[in-house]
Amino acid sequence: MEGVLLPVCPSPSSSSAAPKPRIPIPQRSSFPSSLPTHLSLPQNAAFSLRTSLRTSTFALAPHETPVLDKPDNNSSSPSLPKIDKTGRFCSPRAARELALSIIYAACLEGMDPVRLFEKRMNARREAGYKFNEEKLLEYNHMSFGGSPVTVGSDEEANELLRHIEEESAIEAEVLTAPPKLVYNTLILRFTKKLLVAVRDTWDSHVLVINKIVPQNWKNEPAGKILELSILHLAMSEMEVLETRHQIVINEAVDLAKRFCDGAAPRIINGCLRTFFRELELEASNNRV
Repeated sequence: MEGVLLPVCPSPSSSSAAPKPRIPIPQRSSFPSSLPTHLSLPQNAAFSLRTSLRTSTFALAPHETPVLDKPDNNSSSPSLPKIDKTGRFCSPRAARELALSIIYAACLEGMDPVRLFEKRMNARREAGYKFNEEKLLEYNHMSFGGSPVTVGSDEEANELLRHIEEESAIEAEVLTAPPKLVYNTLILRFTKKLLVAVRDTWDSHVLVINKIVPQNWKNEPAGKILELSILHLAMSEMEVLETRHQIVINEAVDLAKRFCDGAAPRIINGCLRTFFRELELEASNNRV
């Protein structure tokens, strides 16, 4: 997986103060830069996403505040059951999100994603650790981030940031919890299948991605680790697991809407459609 081991270079934060009357606030979530097996939550400064405007890796979610613009949600998405009878996540979206988090951490830590997943699965819990299962009911796989909102005062900004920190704490607790406490057995099996597919196709897909992504992504790959991870995840699922391309592309675009910046959903959509056309062409040529 030589193509994944990229340095993470934080952007220097701007020291200039924002104008008082109108304060833009990103609707972003905090995503751990590593995947601990206990409930310590290290936050890499380069990816601490609540504090800077459009410089983070993960985007989330609606924060209902009367004075704010409502974020852009996909209201047409079906409402999937999130929790099964055992009290664990049971939707394929949860598996893809878990796989993405593992791939992302594997990139930062320079590890095989399957080995990292197994390490998390088999890790011993710290003495006294207890996961708050109520957090699963508060965590929403189907919420998407919108454009940065604008508030009119410091008080409104502080209130929004308070909501953001609450959402971030829920996400951090869920995403860093032992997987067996969060996801059911079928979802964990599916996650491992996704990660094996990503690992086995990584080198070949690096070559494809280099042909289809925009030049600015190739110029600064360390700043696009998450976006490139989404591409690897989706391409592997289409090619190896042979999930219908419409499902995979929609899921990848939703992950990009949820966790990435600006134009990433549109770019990922276009890249995956190009990749699928090439898969179809190759399959057609093989049949001739």
